[in-house]
Amino acid sequence: MTVGGYAPPPGPYGQFQMPQFMAEAPQSSNASPSCPPGLEYLHQIDQLIIKQKKELVEVVFNFHMRNKYEIRNSLGQHLWTAKEQSDCCARLCFRKYRPLTLSVKDPLENNPLFLIRPFRLPMGLCCWCNLCLAEMEVQGHGGIVLGFVRQLWHPFLPRFTVQTQDGQDALFIHGPFCVCSCGSDVKFKVLDVSGNSIGLICKRWGGCCKEWITAADNFTVQFPMDLDVKLKASLLAAALLLVRKCLLEAKFPLSGEGKVVEGWC
Repeated sequence: MTVGGYAPPPGPYGQFQMPQFMAEAPQSSNASPSCPPGLEYLHQIDQLIIKQKKELVEVVFNFHMRNKYEIRNSLGQHLWTAKEQSDCCARLCFRKYRPLTLSVKDPLENNPLFLIRPFRLPMGLCCWCNLCLAEMEVQGHGGIVLGFVRQLWHPFLPRFTVQTQDGQDALFIHGPFCVCSCGSDVKFKVLDVSGNSIGLICKRWGGCCKEWITAADNFTVQFPMDLDVKLKASLLAAALLLVRKCLLEAKFPLSGEGKVVEGWC
């Protein structure tokens, strides 16, 4: 499958050497032998921190570069780097609506995850059509589907579902009416299928200067320790999708990314 001019490499993941602090982490009793290769460390944690990196040329000239994110654990240890793979023409023409693939690599250049987002039409052009609803496919190495994150239609509120590889709803994400982080954090609740709150995706307030001048965001993703590793990976994908879908459209005008807060449709 090729998206945005990039396709995950075929074939099995194979054996590789994990970063030392991951390899030395105590093994969880919840560990599953069917855990996707490279994601074993997710058994040990209940929180991820995502930091978006911006190039100076993008901040100054509002030129859309490939996005880059650092993913860390609660201790600040670097786990993975997510780098965008997309076509330059798509970035110039479609901007935040462009198709892209996020290639997630660990410090040893192993690829445990690929996050694929297809092209979507701008809000308002297709309010009654799925072509404007965001989604992201979560793949392990070799193109094995681990799950999906899909936006649900709602006239006012950000609503998403996290699905298994079979397309079954496993979790729901409910956001607030206003996603502008004006002086406070923006919180998205993670709910199970019964409606119980089990986690949180939180966009951290970065201060007036950073919020007004750049579109770089910091997120924390919290989930139960015993949650399935595939769903943890899908919640990571959901947070990265929220960066592009929700908060980028609600940025202040000086960010150059979205001058108007668009409706939820």
